Amino acid sequence: MAAEDLDLEAEYNNRARVPDHPAHIAGWQRDSAAYRESARCELDLAYGPGERNRLDLFHPQSGDAGGPVVLFIHGGYWQAFDKSSSSHLARGANGRGLTVAIPSYTLAPAAKLADIVSEIEAAANFVIGRLGRPLVVTGHSAGGHLTACLMARPDALRRPVQAAMPISGLFDLPPLVSTSINKALGLTLEEAHSLSLLEWKPPAGGRLVAVVGGAESSEFLRQSRVLVERWRKAGVTTRYHEVPGAHHFDVIAGLADPNDPLVNMLVELAEDA
Repeated sequence: MAAEDLDLEAEYNNRARVPDHPAHIAGWQRDSAAYRESARCELDLAYGPGERNRLDLFHPQSGDAGGPVVLFIHGGYWQAFDKSSSSHLARGANGRGLTVAIPSYTLAPAAKLADIVSEIEAAANFVIGRLGRPLVVTGHSAGGHLTACLMARPDALRRPVQAAMPISGLFDLPPLVSTSINKALGLTLEEAHSLSLLEWKPPAGGRLVAVVGGAESSEFLRQSRVLVERWRKAGVTTRYHEVPGAHHFDVIAGLADPNDPLVNMLVELAEDA
């Protein structure tokens, strides 16, 4: 189907595509609260001056293996959720000896998207400075966009990100401008182009695994495929991975399981970070 014939609202409105999304979101909150109760964690560390410039660190129960730190960035179209909905997703990496950092960030419309990118860079620099180790970055949906931003802008960081795993990421933003998703974002077409990873210069090297759910919309599949293709041509070692049968709200579930393929891929990326 030609791009001009797509129903962009239907392609990008994931809550409408997954009618039982409230049950998934409630599960995130429940599982996250439970994990915070049992995990070795440091909560609400300030990485910047903003009210939402806070992050949580989750440490392996059996001790850190000394490798890179995993930074997980939550989704919500840059306008919903915070770190408290993602705590449980640290469980898988913690179980493999990796420390995990999960930041919140100021949401639209209180912040413009360019400012959100800057906040995540500040969060990454805080973690690098505090722990003195490289990052492996992963994130979901809007967090997938921010994940790729970190890898593509090494000059903004104390230490370049060499390994990243965006999950159901958004890398081509102009299609969002005409949808209901843009009401809070307020993106102009010019801003959407300027913040689209597909229009940025790819990083000089490193490894990227773009994950997407097999049951997601054609646009989400396209965006990850095109990023993988373009960055591979530029010299990045890339891989495209579909989680069979997964939709936008359960595609991240495997991060909570130390034996899941998503965690295996994170561990492999950490070995090269």
